[in-house]
Amino acid sequence: MNKLRGRPRGNPPTKDLITEAARGLFLRHGYRGTTVRAIAAEAGVDSALISYHFGSKQGLFGVVTQVQCARSLALGPALAGDPEGLPDRLLRAVTDLWDDTGFNRLAVQNEDVMRVFREYLDQEVLARIAEYLGGPDATDRATAAVTVIGGLIFTRYLNPLPTLARLTSADVRRILAPTLHAALRPRPRSRSHPHHGLRPAARPAPAGRG
Repeated sequence: MNKLRGRPRGNPPTKDLITEAARGLFLRHGYRGTTVRAIAAEAGVDSALISYHFGSKQGLFGVVTQVQCARSLALGPALAGDPEGLPDRLLRAVTDLWDDTGFNRLAVQNEDVMRVFREYLDQEVLARIAEYLGGPDATDRATAAVTVIGGLIFTRYLNPLPTLARLTSADVRRILAPTLHAALRPRPRSRSHPHHGLRPAARPAPAGRG
């Protein structure tokens, strides 16, 4: 099949070809194991068309999984500011975009799709937050943050708890902000201290003089 190059002209099926090709590759190889080049080859199109239609692999993944996860977790703006404001920016990015997105909740019933979504959270989102944080405890802090963010997405949007679903976005951010701030706070360095209330061990008595 000849590749379609350049800006598409009157070819509506092209986007569908790319989406279907990407769906199969994402499910077989996961998010990280699927390249733009492989998707283009599977669809029989030029890789430039993926950027034209979807912006990036992340944008295409969001369409393929039907839950707009890439759009809802657009980390660029959130990771552009100061570290102190990161928790608030992450919460706003999630609530603003998910509340404004007409995603398909049927995706949560597809275990293959949800497996890839979990991988996306674990490998893409967690890795980018850890890279932004830096330091020896960056992965631990990013893991804690993704746990909070993932829990919010699943319990408010994908498989909503009635109480959480009834809250306004502002209330959600207010309630979860302290938790996310704590998750992202740098860990104190561990130091070895003697047990409180215990006396130091007595030194051995010097040997007697002969």
